[in-house]
Amino acid sequence: MSISAWAKKPSRVLVITVAGLLVAAVSGCDSAPAGPVAGPDGPVPRQVTVVGEGKVEGTPDTVTVNAAIESLAPDATAAMNQTNERMTAVIDAVAGQGIDRKDISTTQVNLQPQYGENSTINGYQASNSIAVKIRDINAASPTITAIQTTGGNATRINSVSFAIEDDSQMVKDARARAFNDAKDRAQQYAELSGLDLGTVISISEVGAATPPPTPMPRYDAAEAMSVPLSPGQQTVGFSVTVVWELG
Repeated sequence: MSISAWAKKPSRVLVITVAGLLVAAVSGCDSAPAGPVAGPDGPVPRQVTVVGEGKVEGTPDTVTVNAAIESLAPDATAAMNQTNERMTAVIDAVAGQGIDRKDISTTQVNLQPQYGENSTINGYQASNSIAVKIRDINAASPTITAIQTTGGNATRINSVSFAIEDDSQMVKDARARAFNDAKDRAQQYAELSGLDLGTVISISEVGAATPPPTPMPRYDAAEAMSVPLSPGQQTVGFSVTVVWELG
């Protein structure tokens, strides 16, 4: 054997040996179970983060009416007196519709000067606002009509909002639906990745936004009539973010 041939022989043996190690390493990766991912501070558990949605609908059983009386007069005292007189009559008319006085609350009292030319005060505007909580949907329309007819053209119906007095069970149902939705999604991801769904690491939720009050137009007392109202359906919803371990 020549010196040249002998020098090349170890190289062939070395190449064959390295190739054999690579095959063994690939084979070992295929058969080893999934484990934690290596991180700078040690093993990091495999995780899946999902967002679940849950909604439940219910029929509102209460109505809140926000109304105001506004008056203009040459002086502040006259403006306040006119407003107070009409608001007292409005509150009595609301109570006359069977509304408990404890469900009638003052929300704002305001007095503002009115300016004319050269920034001179030429009068005052006084306002008194109330919130009326109506616990019988059927009494809402007659109550609004009573407010309007009693207050006359000084009346402002600012908003009408519907609500469910006790929505605690709806909240529980919506929360459960959100979590179950998140779990179904996580289980699907675990199956798609060939892993098992483990324990919950964290849960965070966001409640659904409250529907805004419905604005109401101003009515002329001479044309006052029954106000058509439809409570529709109110939705209680949650969005929940859940993190699971994967094994």
